[in-house]
Amino acid sequence: MSVAPSTSAEPSHLTGPSGPTEVRGLTGIPGLTRVENTDPAVLAARCAELTRPAYPHQEVYGRYCTIHEYVDCPPDEAYAYLRQGHHLEEWTFSLRNFAPTGTAGLWVGDDLLEAQTRIYCRVETNAEARTVDFHCSWDQGEKLWMIYLMRVVPAELVLDRPGSVITWTNCRHPFYDANPRPDLAPRSDRAWVGAYWDLFYAGHTVELANLKAILEHRHLGGLPVSVPPRPAGAATGPAVAQ
Repeated sequence: MSVAPSTSAEPSHLTGPSGPTEVRGLTGIPGLTRVENTDPAVLAARCAELTRPAYPHQEVYGRYCTIHEYVDCPPDEAYAYLRQGHHLEEWTFSLRNFAPTGTAGLWVGDDLLEAQTRIYCRVETNAEARTVDFHCSWDQGEKLWMIYLMRVVPAELVLDRPGSVITWTNCRHPFYDANPRPDLAPRSDRAWVGAYWDLFYAGHTVELANLKAILEHRHLGGLPVSVPPRPAGAATGPAVAQ
């Protein structure tokens, strides 16, 4: 950050007769960086120290993995596509053969990334915010701890162009580091999903490219963006060995 802020350390709208006006309830909280206790030039210098030309992969993606992409498809259509869980079988690399479990809203399918691996999924959505959260887990459906947080943002608002910006965030739940139910693994040599964490950025980038390709192909081609679920019993992808 090479240019120091031109604003005063005590903005007029925050300054009273004795200086900056403190916000009630913040006094005594350690570690806050605000205009009341930090000159903007000091903040600029601190930000410059925190800004580096390169960052270790673990530092950037060790605990959280966020990716994003522009998609030339209207946000309402992109959201309608994402919120329908059966479309996971189209744009993800390895999730196939979903079917209802008998528990309302909970589905189970195959994660063909690892043979004989079952994945459980529930989709939680908010139409007003256009958020789509996939709550998933391998092997069991009681605790869905692999949570994929996605949001569709109108590109008109953030990029001044038609279409959508889609964001996707994962948080590194402790279970990524240790399988909480090894007794449910289909075989003792099956790799655990957490072994792939360092590849999440790359793998999810590939899948987001799939999502972009499907949405743009259908929208720009005048085709329906969403498609009906496959008929019951019509499995997709390789069969999972029993």
